[in-house]
Amino acid sequence: MPNTTQQLQYDAIVVGAGHNGLICAHQLAKKGKKVLVLEAEPEAGGLAKGYEFSPSFFTSAVHTLPQLSKKLISSLQLEQHGFSTKQQVIPTLALNDNGQHISISKNTVDGVSEKDQKSFQEFTELMNQFSKTMGPFWHKNPPRIEDRDVSDLFTFAQFGWNVRRLGKEKMAEFTRVMALPSQDLMDEFFHNPLLKAALSWDFLVGNKLAPRSPNNAVLNQLLRNAGDLSGKQVYNTGAMPVAQVGQFINALVKSCESLGVSIQYNARVESVLVSEHKVTGVRLADGREMLASKVISNLDPKTSFQKLLGQQHLDIQFSHRINRIRDRGMVATVNLALNGLPKFNGVTDLNQRLLIAPTMSDMETAFDSAKYGELPEHPVMEVMIPSLRDETLCPAGHYVLSAQVMYVPYELKGSWETAKPKLLASIMAMLERYAPGISEQVIASELLTPKDIETKFNVRGGHWHHGEFCIDQWWVNRPTYGTNRYSTPMPGFFLCGAGAHPGGGIMGAAGLNAAREVLKND
Repeated sequence: MPNTTQQLQYDAIVVGAGHNGLICAHQLAKKGKKVLVLEAEPEAGGLAKGYEFSPSFFTSAVHTLPQLSKKLISSLQLEQHGFSTKQQVIPTLALNDNGQHISISKNTVDGVSEKDQKSFQEFTELMNQFSKTMGPFWHKNPPRIEDRDVSDLFTFAQFGWNVRRLGKEKMAEFTRVMALPSQDLMDEFFHNPLLKAALSWDFLVGNKLAPRSPNNAVLNQLLRNAGDLSGKQVYNTGAMPVAQVGQFINALVKSCESLGVSIQYNARVESVLVSEHKVTGVRLADGREMLASKVISNLDPKTSFQKLLGQQHLDIQFSHRINRIRDRGMVATVNLALNGLPKFNGVTDLNQRLLIAPTMSDMETAFDSAKYGELPEHPVMEVMIPSLRDETLCPAGHYVLSAQVMYVPYELKGSWETAKPKLLASIMAMLERYAPGISEQVIASELLTPKDIETKFNVRGGHWHHGEFCIDQWWVNRPTYGTNRYSTPMPGFFLCGAGAHPGGGIMGAAGLNAAREVLKND
């Protein structure tokens, strides 16, 4: 029988030991708060955690760390706990089936015309300027619209000033390109179809976006470009490898524990306790109750409000806004255990990020299929072989290949039981086209659809960002009006996950900002 009488008192309880939850807990403990983190899984990390997908073969759903900042790493004291900030930029290689690939590394591109090379310099300079304009606001609490607090008015003014400092022409360009589809932006700058598709990838991946989708793409890229571990703000085409993702999570856990944060694993929270319209703690699935005046959810907004808190505690209009959050992912993950290093045509160095997306039309076609619940005939994907940088991921002489595949529907017409083998066959056929013989090297495989990601990582809709990252679900509207600043209509209940500002990716700003808001509400 579960122990239903056990009750412990904490200043704050964080639900979910993903990186944002851990960062929030760390910052609260740093201020002397007694903090408990409850994690449903056997280990911390959320989407960033490493796991064994086949005996002796390991991987992570997260490939890179492009968004971390030096200031955050210093605040978390991660270097003292084993995290190295040494930048390992991963070049990007856009694959052409004729072997004439395009290489992109930091602010240079090879394999295209001089005109496209010059345009690339202009393009990256523009993106860097826009990134600097947006940079400070990822790590600031969004201003409230409904009141006239001086600090909120100052944030609005600072944002306007940053945009104005771009100058008249760049300011007009900033407001214009924010609403452009990536197709239009790429067509304005470049001629080479492969280069256009390669640069579009980072504008689109992780969201329900295609090259012709309006209003969102540039914003998505600016969020990905938020980190500064390379020493200066650059247009990111790659970043640190998966080996450092695990190192980051391990260091974060150790840093939290050094401050007295208690982390309990295999502790699934069933509901938030409410008394007299304020939070009093949580109830676990095993019946135990943990008491705290503050509960901070690192889960997605729909799960946080509909499952943990319960819609009976919410205003009907607010509930409707939560219901309308778009959170259906369109990215699948494939992990392959290989008995040898694959040979990609025309590629001498596989220690890169390989993009298989020949044209933006190929991407658009795959998106159209997924949009209507169908599988893409010709999947587009990002491929990495993380075991080249981390030999501990597999036995000697073997390799791990991981691919992020767009576009795969969350809801499928038909049964996933029969569709998954078909999708895996399509993915392998595409890989075989660029790496002949790779199918014969596969000794084990894992395919995670958005539905699988939802189940495996407790992420509603299987969406990387816990909800679309787009203009109507951004900044003062993230995740929605009424809970855009981590606090919620329920006193004592807060959000700190990717569904809150600024969004997804291994960035940590949501956890940091949420802790600041929790402390303000003491």
